[in-house]
Amino acid sequence: MVLDDERIAVIGCGTMGEAIVKGLLRNDLIGAEKLAISHPRPERRAELVERYGVGAHADNGEAARRRSLIVLAVKPQFLDDVVGNLAGNIDEGATVVTIVAGLRMDVAARRFSTPKVVRAMPNTPAQLGMGITVWTARSDVDAAERAKVRSFLSALGEEEFVTHENELDMATALSGTGPAYAFMFMEAMVDAGVHMGLSRRVAFRLVIETLRGSVEYASRTPDHLAKLRNQVTSPGGTTADACYELEKGRLRTVVSDAIWAAFRRCKQLGRQEPADPAFRG
Repeated sequence: MVLDDERIAVIGCGTMGEAIVKGLLRNDLIGAEKLAISHPRPERRAELVERYGVGAHADNGEAARRRSLIVLAVKPQFLDDVVGNLAGNIDEGATVVTIVAGLRMDVAARRFSTPKVVRAMPNTPAQLGMGITVWTARSDVDAAERAKVRSFLSALGEEEFVTHENELDMATALSGTGPAYAFMFMEAMVDAGVHMGLSRRVAFRLVIETLRGSVEYASRTPDHLAKLRNQVTSPGGTTADACYELEKGRLRTVVSDAIWAAFRRCKQLGRQEPADPAFRG
């Protein structure tokens, strides 16, 4: 096991926290006996223990104690509570990996009293091991520790290290939030199919397979996306009419505006101290 010498805690084991646990075990990177999770609800803790055989704690500090790698997988509005529970329970030399949107590394280092902080932004396909995680680390995290983090993140799918922390805010807006854009577009396509008269089952299958194949095709060719689109667009044909309507409806502008809105919000979260009530927005 690549992380056999590590003891890992996942603080706030919700959807993404469970994806991390599942990925680590699925890829045999660590044994369940070396994994601990925390969650406030007893029924959720019992569910995770039964499903994965990990140690479960109501107290975040107890989960983090004597752990070499601590993953903060809580929502920003709960960060204040986590800071209080973890105070004094992070071992010297432990590495903290935060996936909290907008939480800057220097702020995390100060609030958790540890210099070794990694900031990462995975996305929901990580639940299938098909996500993409963008990450960076403070200079206090040495090469060996970064290699362990890289192995850890590989359990979620692909990973991309970036040098500048500002790129994490961009990644949050593009890939972290991105699945929501894809799901909304898919939903609109399915609804259009139903409106035309297809059953929802057939419309859903057509949309899923069309997008699955398109993504795979785009990933295997060096051609620009515009060239791929042009290959489908015959002069005066159905695709040309459809693309005209999309352009008239400002699809590109709306998508760009949405991503910029997510980016601005992420920057706002990074400028606010967790004690600020606005941070809970």
